[in-house]
Amino acid sequence: MRRQIIILLLLAAGSAVAQDKKEDAKVAPYFPTPQTIVDKMLQLGELKAGEKMYDLGSGDGRIVIMAARKYKADATGVELDDALFKQSMQRIKTLGLGSLARIVHGDLMQQDYSSYDLLTIYLLPVAIEKVTPLFEKQLKKGARIVAHDFEFPKWTPAKILDIDDDGEGRSHRLYLYRR
Repeated sequence: MRRQIIILLLLAAGSAVAQDKKEDAKVAPYFPTPQTIVDKMLQLGELKAGEKMYDLGSGDGRIVIMAARKYKADATGVELDDALFKQSMQRIKTLGLGSLARIVHGDLMQQDYSSYDLLTIYLLPVAIEKVTPLFEKQLKKGARIVAHDFEFPKWTPAKILDIDDDGEGRSHRLYLYRR
């Protein structure tokens, strides 16, 4: 009987973890940002060599990699998905960017953003609502945020950039915020 209870508890815990992962996928589903938009995001964010940048929900690492490679920034991403984390870390290693780029395997809500100059995000509105209080508490004065397609409803953007065609037939809107 005791063993059956333990098994039921383990199954329930596993189900809760699976549900959490499903929930995370809903607020930050993987949808790759086209390379042209990645560059526009980093340009809009005025990323400079040596600055610290953070990409939330970094997926395959393309923003982190471009920030390190092209802009010579100290680039970090955070990715919850195991396969995407491994893929992006392997690509960083293959490109020899380990001194400038890294991916944290974890929850974007559990990170410390206080020392970063630029944050890039491509998150659904429900996730933006969740990170807003965290950013308000942690971000240093002068930090910049570039949001792709979805705005921070409680903040006023310093600049909005509309991109009619990304080369793949889709339009985009980028929002620049300054703290």
